[in-house]
Amino acid sequence: MRLTKALTPALIAATTLGAACVSQNVTQFADSPRQLVLEDYFLGQTQAYGVFEDRFGKVRRQFKVDITGTLDGDRLTLTENFKYDDGERDTRVWEIDVLGNGAYRGTAGDVPVPAEGRVSGNAFNWKYKVDLKVGDSTWNVGFDDWMYLMEDDVLLNRAYVTRYGIEIGQVTIAFRKP
Repeated sequence: MRLTKALTPALIAATTLGAACVSQNVTQFADSPRQLVLEDYFLGQTQAYGVFEDRFGKVRRQFKVDITGTLDGDRLTLTENFKYDDGERDTRVWEIDVLGNGAYRGTAGDVPVPAEGRVSGNAFNWKYKVDLKVGDSTWNVGFDDWMYLMEDDVLLNRAYVTRYGIEIGQVTIAFRKP
């Protein structure tokens, strides 16, 4: 009985770590009752609200984003205007190419290598690296974004942020159409 009590925290930790290492495939969402089409969802005005949590679960930043989306042929342009709770403001402009068959490729000023993404059903998985300002330095961090189209046109986004392959935090964002 004592051995079981002593091992319980270790077993919980091992199970949690094992579960975190399992990755999902976007195609598992193909039969969703809702179908996400990025260029339709982000066309026009969208608002988003989010938080960044460090790897220990502490909320480090909160923000709002006003997004304007335009479509020119097969190119979706998203202008994201960030307003952080500490008063900082930032802008990112994405140029996203609609490649067909659910595939997307995008670039932005602080994204040194094109992002790659795929949509299936109500889910979108988007992977990219960002040159992120941290104090007086710049960190190249990886993002593994998972977006899910919910009822009432709410789009939830969970992004896993890594540096040198180690998770340093997570971003949670809720998008809505005004």
